[in-house]
Amino acid sequence: MKRRQFLAALPAAALAASGCADQRSHSHAVYMLVDTSGTYAQEAGKAQVIINYLLGSLQPGDSLAVARVQSRSFSEKDIVAKATFDSRPSQENAQKRAFRERIENSFRAVSGSRYTDITGGLIQGAEFLNETGAGSKTIIIFSDMQEELDKVTQRDFPISLKGVRVVAVNVVKLKTDNIDPRKYMGRLEAWQKRVETAGAREWRVINNLDRLDAILARG
Repeated sequence: MKRRQFLAALPAAALAASGCADQRSHSHAVYMLVDTSGTYAQEAGKAQVIINYLLGSLQPGDSLAVARVQSRSFSEKDIVAKATFDSRPSQENAQKRAFRERIENSFRAVSGSRYTDITGGLIQGAEFLNETGAGSKTIIIFSDMQEELDKVTQRDFPISLKGVRVVAVNVVKLKTDNIDPRKYMGRLEAWQKRVETAGAREWRVINNLDRLDAILARG
């Protein structure tokens, strides 16, 4: 290609490259699963601390949904609140205020469910995140990570969490874990293997609620 033709082609190439870059969404979508089964339901107050942090940190164009983990969690009925935040500050503030009120009302009196369907919640969460079209997707699991299913619920099959960050938060130790710590470590290792096999971009455990900034790592 002659020098004059090469120089003439540069602006078009730059424009095309810019257009390709702009096609990637820079928004962040977060789906938070809150375990409301058994005695872990007593931890719901701590979940509200995390939700308030998310509401204060997420920006216009970002999406947030909070859902319960119950006996069967693969259902939109378990979503307590969801929103994609508006670019207008007044509307965004109204959305976040309404979101906070729905959460407070929903978790004011939590009755623990009999079983814990974490897998169903993960599948439902991945569907929500993919539908948002966000460039960064995170599932937060507020749970002891002890999955317990009834005899008819089927969850023993491969799932897809491609491109999703999965963060387990406040993974408290059970009484049996205090007797044999290998059970606690084994439970976390098993979930890490399952999440990574499902194509998740990252698996992380955060038990220090003073380090919530690590939850929303973007990229």
